Amino acid sequence: MSGHGPDAATYEKALAADTSMPVHLTDTMAFMFETRTVIRPTRYALETPLLQRDYAQLWRGLKKHFAPDPAPAAPGGRRGA
Repeated sequence: MSGHGPDAATYEKALAADTSMPVHLTDTMAFMFETRTVIRPTRYALETPLLQRDYAQLWRGLKKHFAPDPAPAAPGGRRGA
């Protein structure tokens, strides 16, 4: 699975934003699609200068904000199921 969604800088900016007054966004376009099938990029897609080669680096600064509770003990004292 590959990362998708906002990069670290965008996430931190949104987290700190004042959301009490909505802001109308202009001059932007974003889309995302998901599939259970394997996506096989063409050779052109992998070799074009338009490829964002540093995309994975944008995720490195993303901090963990989710700490799940441990799974409740199952009957017999085992954790998880």
